[in-house]
Amino acid sequence: MKAAVLHGKEDVRIEEVPERSLDDGEVRVKIGAALTCGTDLKVFKRGYHAKMIVPPAVFGHELAGEIVETASGAGEWSVGERVVVLNSAPCSQCDSCGRDQQGLCDDLLFLNGAYAGSVVVPARIASKNMLRLRPETPFVAAALCEPLACVVLGATESGLARGQKVLVIGSGPIGLMFVRLASFLGCDVTLIGRGESRLNAGRKLGASNVHEAASASASALGPDPFAMLLQEWKGRFDVVIEAVGKPEAWEAAVRFVRKGGRVNFFGGCPSGTMVRLDTGLIHYSNLTLNASFHHTPATTRRALELIEQGVVRSEDFVDGACDLDELPELFKSMASGNRAIKTLVNVGE
Repeated sequence: MKAAVLHGKEDVRIEEVPERSLDDGEVRVKIGAALTCGTDLKVFKRGYHAKMIVPPAVFGHELAGEIVETASGAGEWSVGERVVVLNSAPCSQCDSCGRDQQGLCDDLLFLNGAYAGSVVVPARIASKNMLRLRPETPFVAAALCEPLACVVLGATESGLARGQKVLVIGSGPIGLMFVRLASFLGCDVTLIGRGESRLNAGRKLGASNVHEAASASASALGPDPFAMLLQEWKGRFDVVIEAVGKPEAWEAAVRFVRKGGRVNFFGGCPSGTMVRLDTGLIHYSNLTLNASFHHTPATTRRALELIEQGVVRSEDFVDGACDLDELPELFKSMASGNRAIKTLVNVGE
């Protein structure tokens, strides 16, 4: 079958790869929908991910499809079932799992291979983090489950609740999912981001106020892209979600939040990055700072519920499509600043 194979930094090739036989407990899923992801873009630009993928390896991790083969020991799974497959599963035995923090599992098992005709799902993922779909649930909508599960964890750990003033910094797919979920929960949401189409999407998803971050960079107040906004919005918000992964956004986030408020550093900065935070502000304002990473089986299930209830819809997030052969060029375009939210990759037969 044809598949996208990551070979290194900005080196993805479409190749013929063999379909391996199944081991006990595994299932083979024919890909019905595969979506691009900001994490895949980071991996493409870096050439690897120490925990998730080491090249050469099949690429992609947001997928849904149909079971076409099962091995002995696959339990209740049957050929023909429509499923969403998550990109990891915890061990359920380590200290982190025992503390109900499965996203921090010491032996988290990852899965890649969405950009292909089919994928073999390991037994652990099949038993713990592969979910059945309703007959009417489109594969493209179900494939949003993985990033949404991460956002559900972030929203839960941020204590989002009705009536709160919430600021989301970042208008990428994750930031827009936070906008939608916070709005659904009854929050008054403000979005800072870049790109007219993404900001328009933020309005559609429930943001009552949006601001183009690029305009702040022209400030006469210095190089801080948030300086102008902080003059008006300092200490304004109950909760601030940083969904960019840049040091200047982390540093601004603690200045936007009110006394006694909460900041979630959701966006991961490049390895080795350092930030400078005002310790007096954090201490005397009694701020709560946390960082959410990955997802858990519980947030996965909640994410699928939100998708199947129509709270999160594919048409609000998937704004393009490409064939598998076009994927390498698509990632080059994304790396150079393509403002698409998510692209559906047609993997074909």
